[in-house]
Amino acid sequence: MKQLLFASTATIATAGIAAAESGINLSGYGRFGIGYLEDRAGAVTNVNTNVTTTSIVGGAVVQTPGQTTTGTAEVDTNDAILISRFRLNIDGFTETDGGVRFEGRVRLQADENSSTGEANNAGLNGARFSVIYGGLRVDAGNVAGSFDNLDDYFGTEPGLEEFLGQYSGVNYSFLEYDSTGSGGHAVFFQYATGDLSFGGSYDQQTQALNGSSEDTDRWDVFASYQFSSITASLAYGQRDLVNGDDESLTVFTLGAEFNDFYGTLFLADDDVADDDENGTAYGFSVAYNLGAATTLQLVYGDGSADNDSRNIGVGAIYDLGAGASLRGAVGEVKDGDDDGRIQADFGVWFNF
Repeated sequence: MKQLLFASTATIATAGIAAAESGINLSGYGRFGIGYLEDRAGAVTNVNTNVTTTSIVGGAVVQTPGQTTTGTAEVDTNDAILISRFRLNIDGFTETDGGVRFEGRVRLQADENSSTGEANNAGLNGARFSVIYGGLRVDAGNVAGSFDNLDDYFGTEPGLEEFLGQYSGVNYSFLEYDSTGSGGHAVFFQYATGDLSFGGSYDQQTQALNGSSEDTDRWDVFASYQFSSITASLAYGQRDLVNGDDESLTVFTLGAEFNDFYGTLFLADDDVADDDENGTAYGFSVAYNLGAATTLQLVYGDGSADNDSRNIGVGAIYDLGAGASLRGAVGEVKDGDDDGRIQADFGVWFNF
């Protein structure tokens, strides 16, 4: 996403790099506000323990523990809940006399539980390690793959929670940076020279089958070229399945930035195990800076498959200065043949 119009969520950028040759950087953001989702419902896990009973048998006291049962049930919660996120990036870095930079990152993050409206605890995620020299960057560990790093894949995502996306029709599970878990423990590289950049990732996955583990490797490649104010990007990824089939995703994006305007076009083809999710995904996004610290956003995303998700909505950002802004959006989210549901949010975002 373009820094001109809105705050980036890119996972490979390191904010506020210090001038020292080595050290620790802290950066991140917070957000909180109200989120609304029509007919919100979620799954909760219930643990039911029967009370221990006490009896006397042959003059002796005997205690019989009750049975413990665990089940998951879907419960309704309020359509409007308090939404929040606190994210702290912890980056350690050093640079050799020859100009080779080494970095390591972990992230501390806490979000609300969108199913119940309750708060979750903060926790550290898996570590990412990086080597950077000139136009070459290599990441290892909890990394983002080609699609997650692709120019203009995400476009503009309206809302405090960025809940609307032009990519909503994509069903392929690509390698992503994991903010709250261990991540894929994979490798990603990128090389940039002039207006051209290219790279790829490899994730050595395993999946249990008949009592043994089978390789289900996942890899992807990409290339981006910028000419004038337009960037064109193409990416392809593939994942092996234990049954011998392959899943794949091909994505083409165009992004344009002219003064206060930023727009993207999105086209993808995914081939996944579920035939009802195979097909073409398409969408676009627009952001326009009206002046007076106000940016308007519009997004549309859909797909040709029976079970593809459709997103459509508008949003706005009002810059308060010093890295703080008011943000909100309203739109419709729809899965397959299900009825569309209205979703909206509004609140404060502040960077630090």
